[in-house]
Amino acid sequence: MPFHIVLVYPEIPQNTGNIARTCRATGSVLHIVKPMGFTVDDKKLKRAGLDYWHELDIRYYENLAEFFSKCPGTYYPASTKAKLRHDQPRYRDGDYLLFGKESRGLPESLIAQYYDTAIRIPMLGDCRSLNLSNSVAVVLYEALRQTGFAGLQEEGALTGRGD
Repeated sequence: MPFHIVLVYPEIPQNTGNIARTCRATGSVLHIVKPMGFTVDDKKLKRAGLDYWHELDIRYYENLAEFFSKCPGTYYPASTKAKLRHDQPRYRDGDYLLFGKESRGLPESLIAQYYDTAIRIPMLGDCRSLNLSNSVAVVLYEALRQTGFAGLQEEGALTGRGD
């Protein structure tokens, strides 16, 4: 069962495109909770996701209530306000990793509701946050590491081309 990346009110198409590419590369499902700060046909979104859009499992929700009603499970909201480091929970396949919009993060009421599983990425205290697509990659790859990178190719090979 794949991990689920949930973007709540994403604002920047390039970030969402990069996250879509990461989801495709890891077999993760991408969930987008509206409203979005861009349209799905945005050129920047398509460019950042390259040619993976047709291979991506992406699901849209009109609001958080619809998302939670359709997607029961274990939720890990990522926030600078959280008490747990992102590497402390024991992730399991099928968990939901939630991320907020670039300008403000997740609603504080959502973080409070799931405070016991809310996670943060350590950083210097005077830094507001990391880039959204970087944050998704850091947390997702920790979850994948914990579950043994199941189904992912772990070894590459040289081509002999020399370039």
